[in-house]
Amino acid sequence: MPSEPGRATTSNSATVRLQKALAAAGLGSRRACEELITAGRVEVDGVVVTELGRRVDPAVAVVRVDGARVNIRPDLVYLALNKPRGMLSAMSDARGRPTVGDLVADRPQRLFHIGRLDADTEGLLLLTNDGELAHRLTHPSFGIPKTYLAEIPAPVRPEVGKRLRRGISLDGRNVEVDAFRVVQRDGDRAMVEIVLHEGRKHVVRRLLAAVGHPVTRLVRTEVGGVRLAGQRSGTLRELTREELAGLHHLIDTPAVPAKSRPKIGA
Repeated sequence: MPSEPGRATTSNSATVRLQKALAAAGLGSRRACEELITAGRVEVDGVVVTELGRRVDPAVAVVRVDGARVNIRPDLVYLALNKPRGMLSAMSDARGRPTVGDLVADRPQRLFHIGRLDADTEGLLLLTNDGELAHRLTHPSFGIPKTYLAEIPAPVRPEVGKRLRRGISLDGRNVEVDAFRVVQRDGDRAMVEIVLHEGRKHVVRRLLAAVGHPVTRLVRTEVGGVRLAGQRSGTLRELTREELAGLHHLIDTPAVPAKSRPKIGA
């Protein structure tokens, strides 16, 4: 029977048993993965699978365990980088300046960064070779939340957070933050946390400058549930299975309109 137009076809030689694919993805031993299947905890392309003979093509199958998506493609790589200050969010630079690409130059996969941070901004940057995930995480319609810590002049009056949550006009459009709070005060400096879904260039610096608090240091600490935590500057790590499932959940769930998002913090 001919394949449906626009639908990927799979040869039997490209498929593997479902329990083998799950074990290769780090879900446990082959036996443990068989138990997940027979218990009805595994879905393939939206359908619960309980038979052990099921074969899947890792390149096209969407597999979930307990509702959380699992990456069964061994060729896909997902990394978290704590980008140092002064490093460019680029894979190369004609002027020889340090770039993100320098850190992954010896890897066999052709990786790229998801979004970017300007040279003076530190913190979390995701890298992958999964083009579909990267596109969805950067597309405005998905509204992926990002959290930053910014050092600004003190004191920070209560109305600053209120103004930011109401929105600031940038380039003729109102830009709102989802959360704002002061996390530390030290003399004439303060550290504030800001959460927003915007991804435009220099948006955090521009917002804080607009309310009279120019940024002297900026660190992105979280993207869509993936956190820096104690990761050292300049280091890479693989995303955990839970972090990757969380990113897929965000892009598989319709984004909440900005006006409907809860405003958090004082």
